[in-house]
Amino acid sequence: MPAPPYTIVTGAAGFIGSALVTRLNKAGHKRLVLVDAFGREGRSANLEGKAYALQVEREAFPEWLEQHAAEVGFVYHLGARTDTAEFDRALFERLNSGYSKRIWQLCSRAGIPLVYASSAATYGDGSLGYADDPERVPALQPLNAYGESKQEVDRWVLEQAEQPPFWAGIKFFNVYGPNEYHKGRMASVVLHAYRQIQERGWVGLFRSHHPDYADGQQMRDFVYVLDVVKVLAWFREHPAPNGFYNLGTGEARSFLDLARAVFAAQDRPADIRFIDMPEDIRANYQYHTEATMSRLRAAGYAEPFRSLEAGIRDYVRNYLVPGRFY
Repeated sequence: MPAPPYTIVTGAAGFIGSALVTRLNKAGHKRLVLVDAFGREGRSANLEGKAYALQVEREAFPEWLEQHAAEVGFVYHLGARTDTAEFDRALFERLNSGYSKRIWQLCSRAGIPLVYASSAATYGDGSLGYADDPERVPALQPLNAYGESKQEVDRWVLEQAEQPPFWAGIKFFNVYGPNEYHKGRMASVVLHAYRQIQERGWVGLFRSHHPDYADGQQMRDFVYVLDVVKVLAWFREHPAPNGFYNLGTGEARSFLDLARAVFAAQDRPADIRFIDMPEDIRANYQYHTEATMSRLRAAGYAEPFRSLEAGIRDYVRNYLVPGRFY
């Protein structure tokens, strides 16, 4: 009996990628090819105990895929430079947009289904809404170079006559949860809040610099990574229309709600203070995001998403306190 085809996960040592590997393992998928820059510091623990067939370095992967395309059944392309405070557009062109276009072309030619990471950062200030309608994509105006790199790919794929047999561009909203420990400044506010409570007993939130929002009432669609990877794994097993899919909860919540939930998960009284927002992000700050989830639901995904409080409680009690990975 021939071996089953490989499933590829790029960005496999990162936050969402490593959580997806666990989710696929739980579903019985062990013939995985993990792709990343594996020498990067602080991420090796994300892969401990996980089952897979082999690792391929990020720079070598396009050539590997070209040579082994007949053995590949599905590609999750999640690897990217995700620093929203990075301004080097040449870096984003190399690691994000240019690399993603190459993966798309290889999957198209070989007939390999592809799920790739887009981002809610493509929606910019939200003035055009948060609907994942392909007709709206060309008009979107991201607020930073990272969002621009994702938007460039989204616009480009719509112009391509040659496409994978199935493709989905996933617009991730504010994902939090286990396996983000290595992300430093770009880790979720949940992780930062937990660490602040451990170190000093209080949480600092950004003051608002927008007249329509009180301090702490900036809003985000926060989504738990264990819910995110359930959706990603679902796409592998269920036919869905090609296109873009938002991945949030569909409900915006405030940073004040988030901070209070982190204290509550530790049975501690809330002590929340407001600090100035760094000037390098102030001009391009999103004050409200909320995913429109109708396309994913129409495609057949019916599972519920955890509330902010339930997700934070699970994250804090089952991962942060005992120092566990997923």
